[in-house]
Amino acid sequence: MNNSKDKNQNFAPKTVASSSHSTSWILKLTIGLIGMFAFLQVYSIQAVLPVMMVDFSATEVQAGMIVGATVLAIAIMSPFLGMLSDAVGRKSFIVGALLFLAIPTALIAQSSSIEWVGIWRFMQGLSVPGITVVTIAYIGEEFEGRAMTELMSFYVSGCVLGGFLGRFLMGHLHELIGWRDGYYVMTAMTLLGAIWVGKMLPSSRHFEANPNFRSAIQTLGEHVTNRYVVTACLLGACVLFSLVGCFTFINLHLADKPYELGTGALANIFAVYLLGVIITPLSTTLLRRFGSARTVRVAIIISMIGVLLTLVTPLWGVIIGLAVMSSGVFITQSATISYIAVNVKKGRSLASGLYYMGYYTGGTLGAWLGGIAYARGQWSLTVWLLLFVQVLALLIASFGMIKTTRRAT
Repeated sequence: MNNSKDKNQNFAPKTVASSSHSTSWILKLTIGLIGMFAFLQVYSIQAVLPVMMVDFSATEVQAGMIVGATVLAIAIMSPFLGMLSDAVGRKSFIVGALLFLAIPTALIAQSSSIEWVGIWRFMQGLSVPGITVVTIAYIGEEFEGRAMTELMSFYVSGCVLGGFLGRFLMGHLHELIGWRDGYYVMTAMTLLGAIWVGKMLPSSRHFEANPNFRSAIQTLGEHVTNRYVVTACLLGACVLFSLVGCFTFINLHLADKPYELGTGALANIFAVYLLGVIITPLSTTLLRRFGSARTVRVAIIISMIGVLLTLVTPLWGVIIGLAVMSSGVFITQSATISYIAVNVKKGRSLASGLYYMGYYTGGTLGAWLGGIAYARGQWSLTVWLLLFVQVLALLIASFGMIKTTRRAT
């Protein structure tokens, strides 16, 4: 028998303990909140980028890289924290990562230069995989079938909500109390999130520890030659490249003439993210009916149309473009992580870690190359860069994704 199950498993709600197929609303809420708190800090800085560029006399590339610093750290740490979690457990890892995340969030408020902001942003990213990667592994182990797909959609919806709230709250907090004090508020929210998850998330019932490092390396070797994992990693890289590149530099575009939007107005623009909270759970139906490959191809085309719409001049047209673009991205993300969860049965946390490594490497490149493109050709050149990457994503989905099976190869 497995002796590595969490000691507190007896406190799991009966609806979860009785069957791996059943889910309760409190569990769905908790899984959604985990996603929300994981991403509350990752992109919050985007709403105040124009202000920080003035405060620290930063360039467009520097602004992009303080966004990319967190994303880079997530990319680096995802496989390692996945391997470590496979050895020691799930719930404690998630709660510990949330507690650690609060520390650099508070320290951002003390930053005296753009370089220090980048350092603390990097530190934030070190903890995020302990939440994201491990949560995906937790869901894949504890649930199956429709319950797993449903919880994955709640998790992604929570991620979407966190991405919106981080930007929305920081933009308005800056107008009320300044961005420095705003980050203290964000710190308090993260601590409350850790407490909630510690009390409400059921402990693992099906986790089996794999503390053998040699076995983990062997599993890593299997994953990097697994078509399901490799395809998902490449697709994820293209997805986050597009999202980070778009939502980082659209702020600079809209803060400039003829729009000249302030931080509060920029924060309101991110309300388009809320569409993702609604659309992502609905994507479960699309996945069951059409499968991951077809769903992803359609979602990428939708996202490309949205990017093109941002080239129009009226502000309402730009907002519609952002809404369409982000909706396509969220559906793609939900389909891709479900693709891994369904097809990879061994070393799930490590597989998720590799996916997030590819995903956030793409985000780092989006922040860096997007900054170069914006500095040289403003928003129009940035759009063509995003479209190029989305064409690559479409090719990967068309030729790389195969019909999902119940057993991974």
